[in-house]
Amino acid sequence: MNKFSVCVLIAAAFLFSCKKSKTAEPTPSAEINLGGAVSVAAGVTGMANVDANSSQQNISGFGGASILQWRGDLTAAQRLKLFSPVDGLGFSALRVRIPNSAADFAAEKPTIDVAKSFGANVIATAWSAPASMKTNNNIVGGKLKTSSYADYAAFLKSYVTAVGGVTAISPTNEPNYGVDYESMSMTAEEVADFVAAQGENVGAPVMAPEPFNMSQTYINTYLANATANAKTTYIAGHIYGTPPTAFTPGREIWMTEHYTNNNDGNDWVGALSVGKEIHDCMTAGYSMYVWWYMCRYYGLMSETSDTPTKRGYAMAQFSKWIRPGFRKIASTATPQSNVFLSAYKSGSKLVLVIINFNSSMVAQPIGLTGISATGFNRYYTDANNNLKASDFTIPGNNFSINLAPLSITTLVSM
Repeated sequence: MNKFSVCVLIAAAFLFSCKKSKTAEPTPSAEINLGGAVSVAAGVTGMANVDANSSQQNISGFGGASILQWRGDLTAAQRLKLFSPVDGLGFSALRVRIPNSAADFAAEKPTIDVAKSFGANVIATAWSAPASMKTNNNIVGGKLKTSSYADYAAFLKSYVTAVGGVTAISPTNEPNYGVDYESMSMTAEEVADFVAAQGENVGAPVMAPEPFNMSQTYINTYLANATANAKTTYIAGHIYGTPPTAFTPGREIWMTEHYTNNNDGNDWVGALSVGKEIHDCMTAGYSMYVWWYMCRYYGLMSETSDTPTKRGYAMAQFSKWIRPGFRKIASTATPQSNVFLSAYKSGSKLVLVIINFNSSMVAQPIGLTGISATGFNRYYTDANNNLKASDFTIPGNNFSINLAPLSITTLVSM
């Protein structure tokens, strides 16, 4: 979606985004003493059971978009802070726009190179084919001419070559959302026809069809084209106007754009709601979550510095430690009222992300099956702390920890 116009962006957000209930933020106070872990009996009330024997979806990344032609490029300092898992937020997914002019391709490369150097998956989306390849000879609206299929595939491949490769490419952004900005309005059958004809020639694996509202009807209609289905590596879409909903298209599902109606990136409850949205996407079986602009007043970092917003810190609770290649494992998603937990592993490394949407401290019991740990490094973000670090040992595989009020906590096994 073209968010260059703030007015359009805000209007669309209020009309279509998932609304979040507002909870009072805690009064700033002295730092909370969360203590360590205590032993509990198996099966106590409210226990979150984590089963490492039950492996679920692969994780491909958490991140946001950087659209050079609309917002300007990231600075060197911003790139480091956004993508480094050691010195920054560790975002592992970067979404970029494929310009509709080949003259602009090379400018994308510096940010893409840095993201890839830190292990991020770079996904590239075309909002429009060049005007000459479209039915209305305009980058606004219209659709791809069938006679231009081969030329458009070559155009996309030349972009991939110019930037040195991307993880996946989308031939059209939100084809089911026809508005008056750079776009292509195409039915699911029309998108599928292009991919069926030229999907192997675009220079990278195809992610499609990227509908506006993650419409399963649109996606399933697209996949009904057996040839397009076979040439599509990832299913991609946006959750405007719809909650994350589980479905099984037979490959990874990527949520490649969303923006909520909270316009302050430093409003903590708004940021906490994005953490809950990521939890919901992961619980629904999605493998990637991509916010809209990385650098914006409502984004993950300030536009004018390399300072993360609270929303950026909330997302970092996932991205810094759950790296591409981790797998989600089975866990109790809502062990207590307003407490939300998801679990991930890579080899013997276990990572838990726990969101406490209560305005008071909560003691959360946890039971581990199929994996052991001697203790955890704990990192939490709340209204007053950003990735606050401590560690603790555990007395066994059934233990309880305290969660700060209105917080996100990440536990990384030692």
